[in-house]
Amino acid sequence: MHLPHDQIDPRPGLAAQTRRTFLGSIAGGAAAFSLGGIALGEMLAKNAPTADADPLAPRPPHFAARAKHVIYIHLAGSPSQLELLDYKPKLAEFHGTPCPDEYLKGEKFAFIKGHPTLLAPQHRFQRAGRAGLWTSDLLPNFRTIEDEVCVINTMTTDQFNHAPAQLLLHTGESRFGAASFGSWVGYGLGCDTRDLPAFVVLVSGDKTPDAGKSVWGSGFLPSVYQGVQCRASGDPVLYVKDPEGMLRETRRATIDAIADLGRAGLARHGDRETEARIAQYELAYRMQMAVPEAMDLTRESQTTLEEYGASPGTPSLANSCLLARRLVERGVRFVQLYDWGWDGHGTNPSDDLLHQLPKKCREMDQPVAALIRDLRRRGLLDETLIVWGGEFGRTPVAEFRDGNKNFLGRDHHPHAFTMWMAGGGVRGGTVYGETDELGYRIARDPVRVKDLQATILHLLGLDHLRLGYMHAGLNHRLTGVQGDAKVVRGLLA
Repeated sequence: MHLPHDQIDPRPGLAAQTRRTFLGSIAGGAAAFSLGGIALGEMLAKNAPTADADPLAPRPPHFAARAKHVIYIHLAGSPSQLELLDYKPKLAEFHGTPCPDEYLKGEKFAFIKGHPTLLAPQHRFQRAGRAGLWTSDLLPNFRTIEDEVCVINTMTTDQFNHAPAQLLLHTGESRFGAASFGSWVGYGLGCDTRDLPAFVVLVSGDKTPDAGKSVWGSGFLPSVYQGVQCRASGDPVLYVKDPEGMLRETRRATIDAIADLGRAGLARHGDRETEARIAQYELAYRMQMAVPEAMDLTRESQTTLEEYGASPGTPSLANSCLLARRLVERGVRFVQLYDWGWDGHGTNPSDDLLHQLPKKCREMDQPVAALIRDLRRRGLLDETLIVWGGEFGRTPVAEFRDGNKNFLGRDHHPHAFTMWMAGGGVRGGTVYGETDELGYRIARDPVRVKDLQATILHLLGLDHLRLGYMHAGLNHRLTGVQGDAKVVRGLLA
C-alpha cells in the first residue's frame, strides 16, 4: 500500500512502540510523580547513553593506579600447592597415616570416600631468592624471578567443583550470568588502544575451562566489554579478513551505514546494547589491521622465542605468554590466559602427581618466568600486574579413587590454596599468610576470592565499591552486592 506524500503512515510509530518504550513512557508519566519514579528517572539518566558516546574510550581511575594492565594466568583444574609452593614437611613425617578426625568433621570431598590418609609432598623443595622462599624442584625457572613475586598461600573459596569455583573467581558469582573480571576492568577504565580490544583471551591446553566461555563473558554488562578470544593458529580472530571481492573502502562504507542506523535507533530508544554494537563494528574494522600484526610471533627474534620456548603457529602456554606481552605493550588492558590440564586426581598417568604435574610444570615454568623477565627488561613490569593460579587447591590427603593406588593424586580442596602476583604495585619476594602444619586449613591471614578481586581492582585504581552497574534492581559489583570485600594491604608494595 502506498500513501500520498502528505499523509503520515502510522505503522512505523506503532512498530517502535515496543514493551520497552511503552514502559518507558509510563515511567515518564504517572510514575514520575512518585518518589520511586523520580529515583528511577535519575538512575536512568546517569546510565543513559548518547549517540556520540564511545564505551571503550579511556576513563580515569578512581584514584592513582599502580598498574595499567593485567595478565591473568589461570591454570584450569588447579595445580597442587603442596607440590609447588606451600612446603609442608609434616606431611612427609606422617605420610600414609589416617587424616586426624578433627579435619574431617563435616567435610565434603568431590571424590574421596571413607577415611583418607595423609600424602607426603611428591617433589623436593629448596629455598631460593633473597627472601628464601620455599619452592619445588618442578619450578627451576620460577626461582629466577622469585624476588618479583608475592606468593599467597592462604587463598580460600567456598566452591569445591571446577565450574562454580572458576565462575566465582572470574565473575564474582558461582552461577552463570555475571560479568567477568576483564569485562569489569574494561567497563571501568576503557581501553588504551583504539585498534585492539580492552579484554583479550588466549586458550591453551586443548580445552576451554570447565565453566566454558562464560568466564570471559560480559554478563549483564554491554557486550562490547566481553573478552575477545584469539586463536594461536590460522586467523587470530575468525572472519578478521574481508570476504573475497570486498574492498576495504566498501567495508568502511558498510560499517558507516550500519552505524548511522544504529545511532538513529540509539537516539530514539536509548538502548545501551545498540551503543555497544556500534562500538563493536568500529573495533572489528580497526582490528582487521591491528590483530594480525599483534599476534604475529614471527616478528619476534629467535632469542626471544627460545627464551619463552615459543613456536609460532602452535597453541601453547609459551605462545600465549609471549602474545600477552605483545598485547599489553600495544595497550590491551586485560589479557586472560587459560591453560587446561591441571586437575591432578591420580586416576591415571594423565592426571597424577608423578607424570602429569611435572609435564604441565615444564610447559608452564619457562614461559611464565620469561614473561616476567621480559616485562622487566622492557620497563613494563611496574605497570603490568601478573596473576597466577587455579580455582582452588588440592587436599593434603590422597584421593585413591575407587581404591586405586597405582597412581598418586589429590582431591579438590577449597579451604586453602596458593596463588601469586607480581609487578604492578605488588610486594615482591614475600609470602603472605600461613597454613597449618598439614596445609589443610589457614592458620593466619586468609584471603577470600572477593578480597583478591578487590585488591586487583585497587591496584588498577578502582574502588570495588564504586565500580557498579545497575541490573535487575541491584547495583551489581564484581565483589558482590554485600560490600564486605577488603583490599589486602599486606600484598601491596
